[in-house]
Amino acid sequence: MTPSDRPSPSARPPWPREFAAAVDGFTRYLTAERARSDHTIRAYAADVTDLLSFALASGTGSLRGITLGLLRAWLGGMSSAGQARSTIARRAAAARTFTAWALREELIPEDPALRLRAPKREKSLPAVLQQSQMAALFEGLAAAASGGEPVPLRDRAMVELLYATGIRVSELAGLDLEDVDQERRTARVLGKGNKERVVPFGLPAAAALDDWLRRGRGRLATEASGAALFLGRRGRRVGARQVRSLAAALFGRLGDTSATSPHALRHSTATHLLDGGADLRAVQEILGHSSLATTQIYTHVSVDRLRRSYEQAHPRA
Repeated sequence: MTPSDRPSPSARPPWPREFAAAVDGFTRYLTAERARSDHTIRAYAADVTDLLSFALASGTGSLRGITLGLLRAWLGGMSSAGQARSTIARRAAAARTFTAWALREELIPEDPALRLRAPKREKSLPAVLQQSQMAALFEGLAAAASGGEPVPLRDRAMVELLYATGIRVSELAGLDLEDVDQERRTARVLGKGNKERVVPFGLPAAAALDDWLRRGRGRLATEASGAALFLGRRGRRVGARQVRSLAAALFGRLGDTSATSPHALRHSTATHLLDGGADLRAVQEILGHSSLATTQIYTHVSVDRLRRSYEQAHPRA
């Protein structure tokens, strides 16, 4: 069940008013003070709703009744049900953030999640496209855009910009016309935590973007378009879901790849930069990672790719 499928607290007759107010207050906190993404806010709100539902089913109708034992039982039930470790880890993080907030708001006398441990996330390397696959992907996009229709022109520009800059889909969708400096070939991006950064892009992305702006955007634009850089068929700002659908269709045509989401383009950007000799801290700045440790996973990807090439090519591997 996805967060959007979950029933709201108000849809449950026995749901205590205290629980509903806590979920609303926690959501406002994540939005106003933590500046979390819409996706994270929805996920955390759904996780806390699930926790409070479990508490209610366990006979606890008050926030003060949430104990370390109840939290462990909640997570243990997910483990027994076969939930992925990454899901359980995220829900534990949501619970810890919620109880810390509840303590600060004096809704509970102490934080029961201080000693809560969750399973470590599975260590898996991100899906990365080979440079030959990227070349094939862009050849297909260029062929589709050669007809001059606005949607193929837009699709080509979006994918070129995603790969050139390594920005997230949400960051791409949020770009306005004034955020792109075509002369300097840079894009001003508002990332996680409302942190702004400027990222460069190369000539192929600049050419595709110029083509979209000259020949495509004006044919889709309406009064509702505003300053949005990329538009949907009806003239409104393109949504992240549209970009994900486009990526899934493009990757499906490549055949031999584990990539399914546009985030693979971000992974590929980072890995190809490091393969080409880019400095790790430069890649960190381009991607907008707050911690260098997050960026370091791509060094493992590069080494893994190097090892595979060695084993395939060296006669005594």
